[in-house]
Amino acid sequence: MPGIIIGLTFHEFCHAYVAKKCGDTTAEEMGRISLNPLRHIDPLGFIFLLLVGFGWAKPVQFNEKNLKNPKYDIMKIAIAGPLSNALIAMILSVILTVMPSYESDNYQTLINIIFYAVYINWGLFVFNLIPMPPLDGSHLLLNQFRKFPGLYYHLYKYGSVIFISLIFATIITKIDFLPIWPIIQFLAEGFFSLLYFS
Repeated sequence: MPGIIIGLTFHEFCHAYVAKKCGDTTAEEMGRISLNPLRHIDPLGFIFLLLVGFGWAKPVQFNEKNLKNPKYDIMKIAIAGPLSNALIAMILSVILTVMPSYESDNYQTLINIIFYAVYINWGLFVFNLIPMPPLDGSHLLLNQFRKFPGLYYHLYKYGSVIFISLIFATIITKIDFLPIWPIIQFLAEGFFSLLYFS
């Protein structure tokens, strides 16, 4: 729970913050440049996340017309969220490696919370970079097709349908149609290895 809340909050905060830096104040006016989780967590999306492992936060809105350089600013806004999760995962990994050993159930619980938060944030990083709508990765990919409105619309529309279908197929059949766990494990364990051998 703490890992999910921290990850989603910083993720959406960074989207909103970068949008403002790029010239649009829509998210700021909606109160999204905040580290208050209640500003970002969608109740239904959060329930889904807890029950089935797939959920969502309130999307950060921005007005492309206000951006200084829309083509590149959209990508900056999109990548800000996943990068924030990678940064959180790294910081928490460092904290784990410097925490002393201590015999206590409460202390061990704290270590477990941080440990799971590391993997959750690496998971948010990888998951959101999948280049399928409505994830952040889609903005990095589909942004190249904006000069062709018809094509962009169909790619976004049918990409979203395919993505949601894969999610529900995974939930129903228990078959991993989005095999991102090996990537998450590689990043988490790889970074831990760098810390232990540095």
